[in-house]
Amino acid sequence: MNTVWIVMPILIVLMFLLGTDLNARAFADVARKPRAVLLGMLGQIVLLPLLAFGVASVLDLSPVYFMGLVLVACCPGGSSSNVFSMLARGDVALSVTLTAISSVITLFTLPVIMEVVSRFVSEQSGVDVSLPVGKLVVQNLVLLFVPILAGALFRRFRPEAAAKVSRVLGKAAFPALMFLALVFFLQYPREIVDNLSVLGLAAGALILLAMLCSSLLSRLGGSTPAVRRTIVIEVGMQNAAQAIAIATSPFIFNSGEMAIPAIIYALLMNVILLTYVFAIRRRTVRAGEGSLG
Repeated sequence: MNTVWIVMPILIVLMFLLGTDLNARAFADVARKPRAVLLGMLGQIVLLPLLAFGVASVLDLSPVYFMGLVLVACCPGGSSSNVFSMLARGDVALSVTLTAISSVITLFTLPVIMEVVSRFVSEQSGVDVSLPVGKLVVQNLVLLFVPILAGALFRRFRPEAAAKVSRVLGKAAFPALMFLALVFFLQYPREIVDNLSVLGLAAGALILLAMLCSSLLSRLGGSTPAVRRTIVIEVGMQNAAQAIAIATSPFIFNSGEMAIPAIIYALLMNVILLTYVFAIRRRTVRAGEGSLG
């Protein structure tokens, strides 16, 4: 069974969940905090794919894993980043805004970046890697934009019901991702075990570099500690479900192996960012808000 038929419903639910969190107040951050939004988008849209390309090149990943690592870096922020930002005492409204905007912008940037990367991989390896850009755009519109819009409209016309649905779906998001990881392990046990060390190193290095560089970027931009923490989480936490959906889609790459970096990234990002949140909360208790970042 192609795992995409499990991934797509999960992705649609996650995007609908994001839509139920959106309102005019969330997008007001674009006008109220343009620098913070710009820094977050710079880290998410530009910095992370460049870091992924660099890590994949340095580790000399095989073509399919090279594409898979860059693919997850090109995806928008994960919907769980809003919860992580709240736990880290970040700017939750900014987190929702960044996740929503990145989900829209990557509809256009992801096909462009992946087209460039697929050509690079083809030239370097001699393996023909083609990307049906039109099908990718259509799939992203159906799986991302439409569910987000539906969730936002649901909140607009049925706010109380939307709040209840959001609470229920919010609790199901992480277990759904872990279930997806289990399904992939059962389908590709040998590939995952054989490449776990190098892909674990690649994903771990990418997450840590993304967090470090986004922290430095936000510091240079003069951001407050709460905004810095939010940007670090947003840049480090990716929508792995979307990367998996693109990799396994029979209309695009149709490759379960290409989705393995996203699975490993999803597992590590939760461990690393939960550790980060725990450290932040401990520092908050010990030193107070003014010394954090």
